[in-house]
Amino acid sequence: MNKVDIYNDLETICGSCTILKDVPMKEHTTMKVGGNADLMIIPESFSCIQKIVKLLQSTNTPYMIMGNGSNLIFRDEGYNGVIVKIGKPLSDIEVHDDIIVAMAGASLAQVANTALEHSLTGLEFASGIPGSVGGAVYMNAGAYDGEMGQVVIETLCLDSRGNMITLKGDEHNFSYRHSRIQDDNLTCLQVIMKLKKGEKSKIQSKMNELNAKRREKQPLNYPSAGSIFKRPPGSFAGMLVDNCGLRGARIGGAQVSDKHCGFIVNTGNATASDIISLIQYVQDTVYKNSGIWLELEVKIVGGY
Repeated sequence: MNKVDIYNDLETICGSCTILKDVPMKEHTTMKVGGNADLMIIPESFSCIQKIVKLLQSTNTPYMIMGNGSNLIFRDEGYNGVIVKIGKPLSDIEVHDDIIVAMAGASLAQVANTALEHSLTGLEFASGIPGSVGGAVYMNAGAYDGEMGQVVIETLCLDSRGNMITLKGDEHNFSYRHSRIQDDNLTCLQVIMKLKKGEKSKIQSKMNELNAKRREKQPLNYPSAGSIFKRPPGSFAGMLVDNCGLRGARIGGAQVSDKHCGFIVNTGNATASDIISLIQYVQDTVYKNSGIWLELEVKIVGGY
């Protein structure tokens, strides 16, 4: 990739967007590890994203579209290409009666708080999830018996050729940590959610209850990417890890949380290699012990 040419081309087609060079991805992910990306562009509009994707495709430039990086682990070698980050410029939230329309860069927690402000129930489960709305819909994020598929009625997406498409209702094919947006390699740009009118005090009480559970059971004092593994059918990832005696297991600065074995945390000086090695060690050990292979809920990216 010729960084100078691509930088100049990006600046020409989308000069109002923020374009950064040699970006440390540990500063853009909640796990706080990873090397540098060659370039990062933060689009100002949906049309800019279209132009960017079409340019990168036409020049065969490797690229990746991301939100706030809450379920991404970038390798220490970094990313040889362009990161398109859907962030603050695309984070508007609107409320129309019992409908919330949110751009993909909006914080999921902020959307849940907006629902609270308007006495709308249905997003209480999301108030403590650190991801962006786009990422949450992509993976059908959820917690405490709630998930995005229960409230999402429509999304505006970008396909891999740079075309805008709209998905409605069952077209999303939501299931556990899965959506059609994943299957078709789409990028979620905007989400429409239908909630229900409720009592503000009850909504606040439910949020307080769920967030207290999070503080009690999750290692929120360390950088992490949330639950590392998907829940295997009929079991729980954290329990399987704990049954293998891996609570507190460490490689370098990476540690299986001694508070919740479904989390791997960065104790302060972990490298991406530490995190990935510990993930693989846990997977191998659990498989030998139980015959169950733990699938990743996070995505490992980068390298050359």
